[in-house]
Amino acid sequence: MRRSGALPRRGLGQSPILLPFLITVLLCGTGIGLGVWQVERLAWKTAFLARIDAAEAAPAVAMTGNPSQFTKVAVAGVFRQVPPVLYGVEVRDTPGGSRIGARLIQPLDRAGAAPILVDRGWAPTDRDFLPAPAGRVTIEGYIRTADRAGWFAAADDLAARRFYTLDPGRMAAELGVPDAVPFVLVALGAADVKGFPRPATALPRPPNDHLVYAITWFSLAAIILVIFAIHARKVIRR
Repeated sequence: MRRSGALPRRGLGQSPILLPFLITVLLCGTGIGLGVWQVERLAWKTAFLARIDAAEAAPAVAMTGNPSQFTKVAVAGVFRQVPPVLYGVEVRDTPGGSRIGARLIQPLDRAGAAPILVDRGWAPTDRDFLPAPAGRVTIEGYIRTADRAGWFAAADDLAARRFYTLDPGRMAAELGVPDAVPFVLVALGAADVKGFPRPATALPRPPNDHLVYAITWFSLAAIILVIFAIHARKVIRR
């Protein structure tokens, strides 16, 4: 028999503070942990981008095997004088106004090695472009591997020699070089190149949004803590 005036015993699920406190600890711990992980990723990505900057400023290295796409390499050979295939769709501003264009890809024959497809750069599809240089040349650039077609990607138009997914194998077959290596060399050049195609001007760089992600996770943890503090204050004042 319970004495008059005694407070009823409460289980964990009936506690007005304990259960919210445990949930707050769990959520805040998760948010802080993810924020710390993003800070670590930020440090790693910053160092990685610094290495790309150094590689871009340094002389190109001779290509061997299958190098990273974040390395500037040099490849020597002779362009096969065949019509290029077109890759992608991109609108750019030109002296004549905005134009729709694509990237021109042609095979480069190498002495003692398999041919390699070279992305010579962007050109408007409604204007003439410069032919590939004749004779032996050295192309500086970076490697780009094959992409997978997305659900909504346009279908390649083989009749028009136009590709919307970077597929070096199919491109090489269309260009008559089925023995080409399974990646593309994206040519690098100066930003003030006259005429078309216009090559890429920098190595690719992955996005570095980890600081934003870290701030987001830390902020969520702080918001959850404030919500618990408001709840606990109301309970204590009852």
